[in-house]
Amino acid sequence: MIRTSGWQSRLVVVLFLIPAVINLLPLSGVLGAGQLQTLYGMSLAGADLLLLLQHRAVVIGVVGLLLLAAAIRPALRPAASVAGLLSMGSYLFLALPLGEHNTELQRVFWADVIALVSLLLAVSLSRVRHA
Repeated sequence: MIRTSGWQSRLVVVLFLIPAVINLLPLSGVLGAGQLQTLYGMSLAGADLLLLLQHRAVVIGVVGLLLLAAAIRPALRPAASVAGLLSMGSYLFLALPLGEHNTELQRVFWADVIALVSLLLAVSLSRVRHA
């Protein structure tokens, strides 16, 4: 069993909460086209694109909920870490080169960088043993 100090345990919780919140924010996109346009800075050209982006909001929200649960329940951290790292890492990879995207999508990119770094730190600190 991995034992950590009190401050380190609290820091790991905070580091899981950062990507949780970042991944929960797009969940507001299920409210409709107006919210999605605000989030992503693009006009939605039809019901099909709206459906896909609303579904994207739900999937990212599920990752956010899993990360939130992992902040509270350490047993969920391995699964939440894999889901978060794959979700955010894939977006970062696909969004390169960054200069080809609008301001809102660049903001999403940098938010995911912050979330990914936070999650990587949380995973690293969770694995450190303390006597």
